[in-house]
Amino acid sequence: MPQILCFLLLPGFSMMGLMAAIEPLRVANRFRAELYRWRLLSLDGAAVAASNGMSLNVDAALESPGAGSSLFVVAGFEPLALFDHRLGHCLHQAEREGATLGGIDTGSFVLAEAGLFGQQRLTLHWEAIEAFRERYPRLAVTQELFEIDGKRITSAGGTASLDLMLTLIGRDHGEELALAVSEQFVLGRIRSRQDHQRMQIASRYDVHNKKLVQVIGEMQRHSEQPLGSRRLAELISVTPRQLERLFRQHLGETPSNFYLGLRLDKARQLLRQTDMSVLEVGLACGFESSSYFSRCYRARFASCPSQDRHEHPAATA
Repeated sequence: MPQILCFLLLPGFSMMGLMAAIEPLRVANRFRAELYRWRLLSLDGAAVAASNGMSLNVDAALESPGAGSSLFVVAGFEPLALFDHRLGHCLHQAEREGATLGGIDTGSFVLAEAGLFGQQRLTLHWEAIEAFRERYPRLAVTQELFEIDGKRITSAGGTASLDLMLTLIGRDHGEELALAVSEQFVLGRIRSRQDHQRMQIASRYDVHNKKLVQVIGEMQRHSEQPLGSRRLAELISVTPRQLERLFRQHLGETPSNFYLGLRLDKARQLLRQTDMSVLEVGLACGFESSSYFSRCYRARFASCPSQDRHEHPAATA
């Protein structure tokens, strides 16, 4: 019997994340009869517009996918905009009937809001991870490309959905088939879930000094309670003066300015991805003074935090 995968499309869903999930299934069927079938669903059975403005017709309104099937929630910039009791009830009904539940791009928000994650690992698009952690601090969110943990399967969206499906094809029908499918997409390799969503620090900032890469990683991990220059220097076994020289030589700025920029970038993500107040965002990014936070934010982005939020409403509102 073919395996059935249902994709629930929410308004503003990621077209790339959806197509990267379906196309490997189509190609797998070319090689081995009907291994997979898929159905597109919407909340009301009507066509759904993706984030790129294109609309897709669906096969049916949301219903129980049936035992042994999989139901993936495919979302985009506003994953919780239409979340209500009915949607949560349908997802729980699918779980009770034995369906595997998954999320693509920001679809994990919907499953989390419905209370469908326990101890399972999950992932989602990197841009929404900080917002997710603020809203669901007890859940085990990672930055992997995808996560397969029991009956919970999540993908960061984009091309990560392709790697996810290739991994599932290999698991269920053998690596030889997975490789044959990947070659149809001219892939150099099938990425594992541990591959990073974003460029590694060395590539992103074009730095190759190991101590500098290490200290930037520490800065990223300590944005809510920023570390002082002396502590940062201790962590990589250099003096504060040597730390200063490293940043000026390789990045052309001071450690404190670079650190401030990282925290402000995180603040902007939280403002645009959550309904946290400006004060809460500031505190989450290590700013104890709201006035200082606003001044720094305006200096970096040429707009105050409240104005940025007004122009880019919270994705999870």
